Amino acid sequence: MNFDRKELSNIQLLNLYKRLLKPRLIEEKMLILLRQGKVSKWFSGIGQEAISVGITAALDKDEYILPMHRNLGVFTGRDIPLHRLFSQWQGKKTGFTKGRDRSFHFGTQEFNIIGMISHLGPQMGVADGIALANKLKKNGKVTAVFTGEGATSEGDFHEALNIAAVWELPVLFVIENNGYGLSTPTNEQYRCENLADKGIGYGMESHIIDGNNILDVFTTISELKASMVDNPRPVLLEFKTFRMRGHEEASGTKYVPQELMDMWAIKDPISNYRDYLLRVSVLSEEEDEKIKAIIKAEIDEHWAITQAEPECVADLAEELTDMYEPYEFEPINPSDAVENIRVVDAISNALRQSMERHENLVIMGQDIAEYGGAFKITDGFVEQFGKERVRNTPICESAVVSAANGLSINGFKAIVEMQFADFVSSGFNPIVNLLAKQHYRWNEKADVVVRMPCGGGTQAGPFHSQTNEAWFTKTPGLKVVYPAFPYDAKGLLNTAINDPNPVMYFEHKQLYRSVYQDVPSDYYTIPFGKASLLKEGNDVTIISFGAGVHWALETLTKNTQVSADLIDLRSLQPLDTDTIFASVKKTNKVIILQEDTLFGGIASDISAMIMEQCFEHLDAPVRRVGSIETAIPFVKALEDQYLPKDRFESTLLELLAY
Repeated sequence: MNFDRKELSNIQLLNLYKRLLKPRLIEEKMLILLRQGKVSKWFSGIGQEAISVGITAALDKDEYILPMHRNLGVFTGRDIPLHRLFSQWQGKKTGFTKGRDRSFHFGTQEFNIIGMISHLGPQMGVADGIALANKLKKNGKVTAVFTGEGATSEGDFHEALNIAAVWELPVLFVIENNGYGLSTPTNEQYRCENLADKGIGYGMESHIIDGNNILDVFTTISELKASMVDNPRPVLLEFKTFRMRGHEEASGTKYVPQELMDMWAIKDPISNYRDYLLRVSVLSEEEDEKIKAIIKAEIDEHWAITQAEPECVADLAEELTDMYEPYEFEPINPSDAVENIRVVDAISNALRQSMERHENLVIMGQDIAEYGGAFKITDGFVEQFGKERVRNTPICESAVVSAANGLSINGFKAIVEMQFADFVSSGFNPIVNLLAKQHYRWNEKADVVVRMPCGGGTQAGPFHSQTNEAWFTKTPGLKVVYPAFPYDAKGLLNTAINDPNPVMYFEHKQLYRSVYQDVPSDYYTIPFGKASLLKEGNDVTIISFGAGVHWALETLTKNTQVSADLIDLRSLQPLDTDTIFASVKKTNKVIILQEDTLFGGIASDISAMIMEQCFEHLDAPVRRVGSIETAIPFVKALEDQYLPKDRFESTLLELLAY
């Protein structure tokens, strides 16, 4: 192996060796503890240390790195106290995730490291968002994100590269090509000669680097980083290396030909670099032994600290509280000035006034810039706020949601507009596995609002008409809002943007231009978890949200003899159970109307809650009304049959006659 020190001093050369040696010695300790049953699982990076160590050494301490399982050198390179790492791996409360996630599935703002989730790909989109925040700050910082050759087959990889290229984001996309995705060799994963060649398709600079040569890694990254300050751009880096142990220790390496193991053993990044330092008299055998002894003593000392810490004890209140970032609602009351506007206008007003109020707010979505969005809600925003903050995106929902998370991590607020709520399925993974779980996992907010134009009644067919709130109301960590009137739409959207937690904000398309209301002209907020009691009566409680509220109002207008409490939930998560239970205890009968198909919808959960909490007050079974159990059709006659609007009246009258 040829080493080119270039202009590096002896001190720099020796420092790189110490940083290279530390993760190897930690791993050797962990493998012993694993055999002793004192460590439950281990993902080895032996043979790949030069990549993590070299990149971390080349970047500034305040530049974000997004590593994976085999990148222990990133964590030690940022000088995280070892006992904190050990406590994380051992599931102690003093770890970075309080025992909630294992190994390297964590982030830390203190050390500017954002750990992976097992789905791999989304973290590359997160890196895009972090880099976008740096670009908007004009701070000249670079972001590095790691992935393996296996994850380059994921759609998120391609989406993230495309966004980074289009937006010219300063991201180092690091591929550790170690030959195998678990046991699948590279020739069964891709057909291009080199993964670096994929950069060509995105108009992206790319390089192939010897991942076992610490000096090649460090000097190349240092040079690229310096050039990216003046010329921000993404760079795709393929590091050729090899994994000398199994995917994780239980996997073994029997699937690897022995001659391949032998070949790469000769290329060991540490022994080769050590021999080089000995040859050029930067290191002596005696000094080498001293360095190893110091590191081993540090490892033993910090392991003892972790062992002395108490085992994790479950705390129910803490678990429930930590699912969300603490947020104290700020009530802002409007002035008396009002204007009679539609739902679509109220949403646009809220976005505009929130953009004025929060200078760190960025809106992203397909066609939202000059075109103004599919429903013209952001029309004129580019002229007022500029294309940096009102960003057209490629058609890649997953990476855009991940990028929104990255913006949040790096100090911004983000709104993502799904052109139609149906399209959220393409961005489902980062919503339910990144945004929803992030605060619980490592105490980091996800300050993201996902706007969801939804609902039927417009003959738009199966791919543009779903109301899919139930996908998200059952996901802890998300807040779900679904207004039915312009006043609520504006106030709740303002609150959603203020709230540092991820919010799914549903906007019914049929209500956009059909419902008018007097709405305050200036900025105001409405709290989540507070339903609106639209009508009061004694015979029955009607619970609904979205378009269902208007169907219920029409039914009550037609059937004037019905005396009903009509509850517009407005907020589905959190849910105003106090208002629901109080009404049920008064009227003793309840019917729940939702537009979604019935099975598995939120009406089912509300019904169960009422049965559990108010059973002795009920004079009849709880009734639920929803759409039929099919996809939503296109032709009006079929859509009318699908939707529950016409069935609601007959069911209501049946309940009253019970």
